[in-house]
Amino acid sequence: MNLKRLQEEIEVFSKETHGSSDYYKEEIFVKGEGEGQYAPLKYLLKRIEGFEDSDQLSKEGLVCDSYTLYDQNEFQKWYEHQFSRKLTRAFSKNISIFYLPDNKNIFDAIETVNKCFEVLREQHILLNNKNLPVQLGEWYAKTVFGLKQVKSSSQRGFDFYLDGKRVEIKVTWGDASSPKGVKIRKSLVELSDYCVVMYIARNLTIREICFLDSDFIIRKFSGKGHTIFLKDADVGQYFFSNSSKHVNKVANSSALLRYGTPMFAMKIAEQFS
Repeated sequence: MNLKRLQEEIEVFSKETHGSSDYYKEEIFVKGEGEGQYAPLKYLLKRIEGFEDSDQLSKEGLVCDSYTLYDQNEFQKWYEHQFSRKLTRAFSKNISIFYLPDNKNIFDAIETVNKCFEVLREQHILLNNKNLPVQLGEWYAKTVFGLKQVKSSSQRGFDFYLDGKRVEIKVTWGDASSPKGVKIRKSLVELSDYCVVMYIARNLTIREICFLDSDFIIRKFSGKGHTIFLKDADVGQYFFSNSSKHVNKVANSSALLRYGTPMFAMKIAEQFS
């Protein structure tokens, strides 16, 4: 896919209003480089030769976000101007937006945050590993695998999907795993089709990934109680650095290599050469 051609078509679509069309019914839009520039995926598929599905967007580095993930006043104004109709709250929950992240600024910010975290750890101010690493790990998983993110009907926030199948993401932060293993709630595994464990290093980059079928986890590791522990010794053979079984699930290999630790990137680079 030619990203320049994609941008040109988004600009063309945004220059005119489309109140007489049925594009207002679309649920997937692609954001352009300029402010207030979007286009429905369906329109772009018709206009760009060789563009067949949204998977190609993920391969080119675009990330898909649920509209309800964050405040999108810009999109709402664009939508209501383009289609001469109000964007209802009920319908907006179905909308997803593909966009090209500013990877340089993201990586620069990650480096800065890591330096700040080091100071807070040394001063005994930062005492746990919650919040930022978890959200960053989920973002890494979404970016690398091209996951679709939708608002959850439960209180958990957002759910992730890959080709229509639900993915449970577990993030663990540190340069080494706990001897007890990575803890996952059994009920969440049972509700999902895949489980992705993102091992985030202390410097906030990816040090390892373990992609497992949920049925396999229940069959092999589920015992009594409501918690499953995935120890490195038991699942190490399924790590990305040791197995290529689920490499085909990677939609954005450049992001995987870019956000991985140097050691991790070196181990898996040959699989994407």
